[in-house]
Amino acid sequence: MITTALTELFQIARPIVLGPMGMVSGGRLAAAVSNAGGLGLVGGGYGDEAWLRTELSLAKEGTTLPWGVGLITWSIKRKALDLALDYRPDAFLLSFGDPRPYASAIKAAGCKLICQVQDVENALIAREAGADLIVAEGTEAGGHGGSRATLPLVPAVVDAVAPIPVVAAGGIADGRGLAAALMLGAHGALIGTRFYASAESLGHERARQRIVAAQASQTARTRVFDIVRGFDWPPQYPGRALRNRFFERWDGREKELADAVGTEGPSYQRATREGDFDTAVVWAGEAVDLIDSVENAGTLVERICAEAEELLRAGAKLTR
Repeated sequence: MITTALTELFQIARPIVLGPMGMVSGGRLAAAVSNAGGLGLVGGGYGDEAWLRTELSLAKEGTTLPWGVGLITWSIKRKALDLALDYRPDAFLLSFGDPRPYASAIKAAGCKLICQVQDVENALIAREAGADLIVAEGTEAGGHGGSRATLPLVPAVVDAVAPIPVVAAGGIADGRGLAAALMLGAHGALIGTRFYASAESLGHERARQRIVAAQASQTARTRVFDIVRGFDWPPQYPGRALRNRFFERWDGREKELADAVGTEGPSYQRATREGDFDTAVVWAGEAVDLIDSVENAGTLVERICAEAEELLRAGAKLTR
C-alpha cells in the first residue's frame, strides 16, 4: 500500500484522483473511483445546474467514501458553486483562473480546496488562496491546459509551495506514471484520459473507442472546438484533443471559424448529439498510447496502484 500526504489528507487507500472531466466524469464514475480507494471528482465543467443535480446525487448515493467536484474557475457562477456545496462534497477542485474569490466559501463548507495549476506563478496564487492540495498539470494532459511539460513542472511546483502536498497530472495512465510522479515529489496522480475510456464514463462509446485506437501523434492543442461551441476560454489554455476532420478543416483558420459560427455552430451541436466524432471533439491527452481497452474504473485504480508499488519496490533494488 502506498501512503502519501494525499491518502492521509482524505483518508483514502490509494493516491489516485479522478480528473473532473466536464460532462465525462459523472457521479457513477466518481463513486467507482472512490469505492476503489481513490478520490473521485465529478466534472462540473461550466456549471450546468440540472446536470450537477443529477450527477452529484449519483456520487453522493454511490459511495460513503470521500468524493468531490470540480468547476472551471473563470466561468463559475455563484449559484452553481453553492449548489455543488449543498451536496457536501469532501473536496472541491478549481482550475483555470484565480481561486481566491471562492476559497473562503469552499473551506467554510468543510471542503478541502484543491487547486489545479499549469505553472509556478499560479501555484503561488493557489497557496495564497489556502489550497489544501495543488495539482500540477502538464501540457500532455487531455482537455485544456498550459504550455509546461509535466516532468519539469511537477518538481518546480513541489519546491515552490512546500509543505502543501502536490499531485501530478498530464500524460499519466498507468503505474509507471504514478511511480514517476511520486519520485518527482508529488503525493499522487490526477488521471483523466485513462478514465474517459472506462465503463462508468459518461463519454460516448464511439468517443471511448477512438481513445482506445488513438496514438499520441493524433492529439493536438487547439482552440477550434471552443470557438465553435461559443466558449471564450482564456487564450493561454488551449485544449488537447484528438485530431478529426473538423480540426483539419479549421486549424489555423480560427478567425474565419469565429466569423462562421452562425452556420458552423448548429451543425457542430448536431454532430455532438449524434455522436459524430469526425466533427465533435474528443478531449484526450498524450497517454492515449497507453490505453488499449475500456475497463471498469475500479479495476484501473487497483491495477495502476499495484503496478506502481511493484515498480517502487524494484527501484529500491537499484541502489547499493
